Amino acid sequence: MVVLSKIYTKTGDAGETALGNGARVAKHSVRVSAYGTVDETNATVGLARLHAIGDMADALKRISNDLFDLGADLCTPDRHLDATLSYTPLRMIEGQVTRLEREIDAMNERLTPLRSFILPGGSALSAQLHLCRTVCRRAERLVVEAATMEDVNPEAVRYLNRLSDWFFVAGRIANTDGKDDVLWVPGLTR
Repeated sequence: MVVLSKIYTKTGDAGETALGNGARVAKHSVRVSAYGTVDETNATVGLARLHAIGDMADALKRISNDLFDLGADLCTPDRHLDATLSYTPLRMIEGQVTRLEREIDAMNERLTPLRSFILPGGSALSAQLHLCRTVCRRAERLVVEAATMEDVNPEAVRYLNRLSDWFFVAGRIANTDGKDDVLWVPGLTR
């Protein structure tokens, strides 16, 4: 269990932070940027949840928890594990990815195939889900970049890739099953 009795520690005042294994790294490291952007994605999910009800609200709550798991995974690199680590690091697993795939498939069955790209918007929830999607894509790019330099759990990358697709399809569901999607009209404002 986590106990947070003091919020500020002053240990980051020199521009470093601690990873999950206690190692100190620069706050601007790609790994820290990656899990920081996962946290930012989670914050956008919190905003989307303000507009969601029923199954969508439940799914977003679960995704929010998954994103915290993902942050925990990313902040504890495999290759730097200390034998004295007092816990087993939390890792994303294939089941979390396949659950997203099943949910995407189920939502997509309700939708008419797209014949145009869509613009973010329509309902407030759809607009928020598109914001979630774009921040999630940025997190994915940073995790992929980190993976070129360090050990990163491949399920973390797969999860973010599927999650951004989930947000896209969920955004269409939030637009009355795609009926209120805002379609892109190429060259409309020329």
